[in-house]
Amino acid sequence: MPDVGIIIGSKSDLPLIEACTKQLEELGIEAELTVCSAHRNPAGVMEWATSARQRGLKVIIAAAGGAAHLPGVVAAWTDLPVIGVPVPTAHLGGLDSLYSIVQMPAGIPVACVAIGEAGARNAAWLAARILGLSDPELAERHRARRDALASR
Repeated sequence: MPDVGIIIGSKSDLPLIEACTKQLEELGIEAELTVCSAHRNPAGVMEWATSARQRGLKVIIAAAGGAAHLPGVVAAWTDLPVIGVPVPTAHLGGLDSLYSIVQMPAGIPVACVAIGEAGARNAAWLAARILGLSDPELAERHRARRDALASR
């Protein structure tokens, strides 16, 4: 059963989020992935987010570009931690995505990582840290991988 839910608003975001899914796999974390737009299918996003805990999810990663409402909409419909990944855009390089994700109103928190692939990988690392709070084995695997990176 997956611990992490990943949601993207468009299939065009798949190449970016692949960095996240690969990192989760390397950390031994199972994830589910869905494509559902906050603008084109808000009811679908609501259904996915409100049922996330029932499906066994513990952390959600939401990638979005441009107006980037997806992470915030998901956070409004769940009490699980939500990590937003800003997708680079053609006109503003992803700053629009970043600002949309980090400027959430009080009470609807969304953690935000860097724009692009490094951010997608860090979303996986952050999810591992969150999951590691209640899974000492995962926390140790995470520490070992992090230490291996430091020794390069």
